[in-house]
Amino acid sequence: MAISKERKNEVLSQYREWVNRSRAMVVTEYRGLPMKSIDELRSKIREAGGEFHIVKNTLGKLAFEAEGLKLTDELFEETTAICFAFEDAPAMAKVMTEFARTSDFLKIKGGYLGKSLMSAENVKSLAELPPLPVMRAQLLGTILAPASQLARVLAEPARQVAAVLKAYADKDSAEAVA
Repeated sequence: MAISKERKNEVLSQYREWVNRSRAMVVTEYRGLPMKSIDELRSKIREAGGEFHIVKNTLGKLAFEAEGLKLTDELFEETTAICFAFEDAPAMAKVMTEFARTSDFLKIKGGYLGKSLMSAENVKSLAELPPLPVMRAQLLGTILAPASQLARVLAEPARQVAAVLKAYADKDSAEAVA
């Protein structure tokens, strides 16, 4: 069934809006995937801060080209569904790769990280990264490590003086008792 030109323009603007909001996108083929499985996948992706949408190939190509993204021929062939990561790209990629590994019907074609094209292997590599909160904690620990070492170095002479004074005080109190 054909859609009107107005409806096509609405869909195209919606696709472009999703592409602009996304930190990453995973393009998949979903041929034969039951609706129950699609709903389950959508739920998992929502929990990871993204959305999963079935797209029309022609309109998807137009939206991606309009946003300046490079396209390969295989991205928009056969059935196409795209996972848009609006928050945490590694977490969303992990959900997609886990689901694709357990499903016979979902196949990852490739994707985008920002505006950079990724192969299916790159999507799998992205999925192996730790989630965003863990990465932030690791970065913060790395940044704070030199400052905490500096604080320990600066505090060490004062600690040594305090230890010497305590030793003299303990010695004096021991002599007074004896």
